[in-house]
Amino acid sequence: MSRAADYRHRPVMLAIAGDSAAGKATLAAGLVEALGTDRCLSLSADDYQRFDRTERVGMSLTPVHPDSNYLGILEQHLQLLATGQPVLKPVYDHAIGLRTRPELLEPKDFVIVHGVLPLHSKLARACFDVTVYLDPAEGIRRAWKMRRDTGDRGYTAEQVREALAAAEAASASVIRPQRVHADIVVSFSRISGRDDPADTPLSAEVLLRPTIVQPDLAQILRPSLTRTAHLRLTRDTDGRPVESMHVHGYTSEEENEAAENLIWNALGEPGAEVPQWLGITGAGRRSTPLAITQMLLLYHLLQGSR
Repeated sequence: MSRAADYRHRPVMLAIAGDSAAGKATLAAGLVEALGTDRCLSLSADDYQRFDRTERVGMSLTPVHPDSNYLGILEQHLQLLATGQPVLKPVYDHAIGLRTRPELLEPKDFVIVHGVLPLHSKLARACFDVTVYLDPAEGIRRAWKMRRDTGDRGYTAEQVREALAAAEAASASVIRPQRVHADIVVSFSRISGRDDPADTPLSAEVLLRPTIVQPDLAQILRPSLTRTAHLRLTRDTDGRPVESMHVHGYTSEEENEAAENLIWNALGEPGAEVPQWLGITGAGRRSTPLAITQMLLLYHLLQGSR
């Protein structure tokens, strides 16, 4: 099945891939709220676990390894959803480390799939209209994982450190290689050389690859119009030219609000207010770089629906 295939009542499919605790669920949550749960279905590809937490004790496989996941079933379910058909999806409760009752999912106008391996296979990738890879600075990702796994999943700090070390081989061999298949790559990080307060939102670099038709933002992301974001031409990992959008986290609230309104209007919502759910982080705070990233993805989802 090709990405260009046309199906009756076919949903627009978005994949958000990235390593454990890269921010995938947070990115997806704002999109779901903005689109509405009546129109948007979000599912975790990490629910397709082959083993529960107890079964993994003593095994050499980590949860992120392909052999620890029912990827063949995931591929089948992606194909079904992409053609407008329901699936009976497995459910894995990460808080207790157990598989629970499966749930019946009916496809909606938009389907967002987030997880560590949604772009692992060619067959899975063919099901998506837009693909994203989250690639935060490694130190930041590890801090996010430590906070999440000790706070929400019942792990000790030592267990999280051991899990990170054990998963490094799979991260390098099967998770990070998905980056090359993404239409958009998003990297959250701090700006080197700046002495910003600790609570300053992270900045973001967003690579806009020409594998899909990207919005033309060159005319609005100019220094005379906004300091919050700018666009430049850089080299991708394969050496080819690619547009890179930088969104700063350190600019003032007034500048951030103006930049968000500017970009939201440019992406096809003239006169409409920026959805209040965009930019909300897991900590309950707000991030303009996250909000603008979500605006870009909303643009692609809505364009696909048209």
